[in-house]
Amino acid sequence: MPENDRLDGCLDEIDLEFVEREATPRLLMKLSIQLHLAELPLSNTVSFLEVFGVSRARSTVHNWVHKADLQPQTGRSPDHVAVDETVIRIDGEQYWLYAAVDPDSNELLHTKLETTRTNALAEMFFGELREKHNVDDAVFLVDDATPLKEACHRHGLDFRYEPRGNRNSVERVFREVKRRTDSFSNCFSHVDPATADDWLKSFAFVWNQLI
Repeated sequence: MPENDRLDGCLDEIDLEFVEREATPRLLMKLSIQLHLAELPLSNTVSFLEVFGVSRARSTVHNWVHKADLQPQTGRSPDHVAVDETVIRIDGEQYWLYAAVDPDSNELLHTKLETTRTNALAEMFFGELREKHNVDDAVFLVDDATPLKEACHRHGLDFRYEPRGNRNSVERVFREVKRRTDSFSNCFSHVDPATADDWLKSFAFVWNQLI
């Protein structure tokens, strides 16, 4: 898909129904949301708006991103799903990030941020993934993490232990997520886990649009 088409499609998918009494042109709001999620820091995003004569605080742009409630599209039917869990740090606190990736397209299918790591949370993650996508016939690619294998067993899903190969897709995505959260750590200062989880889902949305 041509780059311009991907960008236009991304903007079209950003819903601004939450906007009330906002003087900023909607196109500029959508561009600001997309640019920030695509790696432009809040300070630079604010500078971008100033070029068009719009003065907004960084917190305002951050709120736009949060309220837009962006999430990856649902209803995918992948042949394989690479699933992994990893530790990330947000505002100095440790969290567990669960993610599922289609290794054929590199699309993020589902993400979830948790404060701890348990078999029950892994099982819940797989349940949410099954609700969002048609994955019951897919082969799940997992490493030797016990919670992931147990979750596959409990949901009756076919899985294969694959430390490398197609699972490299999810490893690459995790590296990028960690890099983004490190770069934008100021965005998460004093926020609750649910807000950070929303940001990660928004990141997944833009990631899928621009890969």
